[in-house]
Amino acid sequence: MAEYHYREGKGADAASPLFVLLHGTGGDENQFFELGGQLLPGARLIAPRGDVSEHGALRYFKRTGEGVYDMADLALRTRQMADFVTARRNEGKPSRVVGLGYSNGANILAAVQFAAPELFDATILMHPLIPFTPPAVDFGGRQVLITAGQRDPMASVAMTEALGDYFTAHGARTELVWHAGGHELRQEELRAAQGFLAG
Repeated sequence: MAEYHYREGKGADAASPLFVLLHGTGGDENQFFELGGQLLPGARLIAPRGDVSEHGALRYFKRTGEGVYDMADLALRTRQMADFVTARRNEGKPSRVVGLGYSNGANILAAVQFAAPELFDATILMHPLIPFTPPAVDFGGRQVLITAGQRDPMASVAMTEALGDYFTAHGARTELVWHAGGHELRQEELRAAQGFLAG
């Protein structure tokens, strides 16, 4: 499987946290790069570009419709992403591995967590949509922040709450933060992410 094109921050030492930034559909490796530096100063920033094109919009895995995932492709690309993050982690000795993803980026990040629960110490899932039952794995010692919109037309409140309950039930310290809007990112989510990473 081809290696991701990715943007990397310079100047972090080998023990700095590794911060993996995953864009939403139609974004690219630049979408959260500056934000990542603000949220976790001094971290080694890694932002891979999605390698699936949906009518020209970059994504991390294929889908056949809104909220309908190509599960075989998702499984393949989950392994690809887990291998990519593992390789970047093994280039240094990071004090922790943190992930942030929005929308499609949150979905691939969650899928990697299901497949390799030991890989990330903390994750920020912004507006995730997981329309399948995740496996029973151990997230003991892991931290998960989920942010979402109460009127999100793509990810329902019930599905978002179910994902939060799943992480909690499997041992993660889980926070769920809502805003009153839809699928857009809002300032209160960024403040929640800042507090989560500082805590």
